[in-house]
Amino acid sequence: MSISQALDVAVGLIVVYYLLGSVVSIVTQWINEALETRGKALEQYLIKIVGDKKIGEFIKMPQLQSLRPIRYKNFLSVFGSVTEPKKLEKIPVATLVDAFFDLSGLTAKKEMDLLQLAELVDKLPDSEGKQAFISWINQGVTSIADLRTRTTAYFSGMLEQAAETFRSRARSFVIILSIGITVLFGTDTIQLARALWASAELRTVAAAQAEAVVAREGANADLSNIIDDLGAFSIRIGWWQTQQFPENGGIVDWGLFIFLKIAGLGLTAAAVSQGASFWYDLLKKVTSPATSTSSSKSSGGGSSSSSSSSVG
Repeated sequence: MSISQALDVAVGLIVVYYLLGSVVSIVTQWINEALETRGKALEQYLIKIVGDKKIGEFIKMPQLQSLRPIRYKNFLSVFGSVTEPKKLEKIPVATLVDAFFDLSGLTAKKEMDLLQLAELVDKLPDSEGKQAFISWINQGVTSIADLRTRTTAYFSGMLEQAAETFRSRARSFVIILSIGITVLFGTDTIQLARALWASAELRTVAAAQAEAVVAREGANADLSNIIDDLGAFSIRIGWWQTQQFPENGGIVDWGLFIFLKIAGLGLTAAAVSQGASFWYDLLKKVTSPATSTSSSKSSGGGSSSSSSSSVG
């Protein structure tokens, strides 16, 4: 077995995983923006903080309204540049605390006794935020400064939970899309590895694409470039090209074919779901040694010539 040949096969597979992963990343971004999944995840936790009855009033506060992202109204709005504010996606914890204190009427207060503070908090709608305040008051915390400190820590945790909720949902999209795109393209890792091993031409194409990815595209490639790069592998990607059915049609042969096909597609889906950035970073590490070796040889040759010239 040739180590160089095995490395070329690995580079070819990584390039394909990167390209398919880039498609998944772009489509996932479109879905997240269209469905406002980040904003919905955050709103879910804002409701926990202020309650269902106050959420409308809360998100309309000026300091929160100014944080709403501006995007196209819908897919067709790109032609008319029609934009609108979308759901809140990110809120600095200090801004969130200020908005909550404004809502509860604590902003203008400097010091309050226990009874005054309890009456003020009691007017808030039922929510986890209200229960947190009641708990702190029952513990004897009546200083506005102390309440602000505790609220900041509490809201920081809630915002982190909202971010984790979004990441979990986005991850689900990525896994589902990875399976869908793998099946759509029929990209079988086992068969593709065999094709790369058997074809020096295909390995050359893979090496060229690897250099293009590292040198030109970076981790965030343009969709048109991705489609063009996938076209270079069209002889091995696509159901209409990759089917190699058993010749004699025996049960054992068909069973082995189906098993290997499912395994190959499963390996591809699992690899693609790791994300384009993962494969891009790995591709840089795999291709860098070759580049460094070439550079060192060139610099070594240059210094040798310079020395000879100097001695002469």
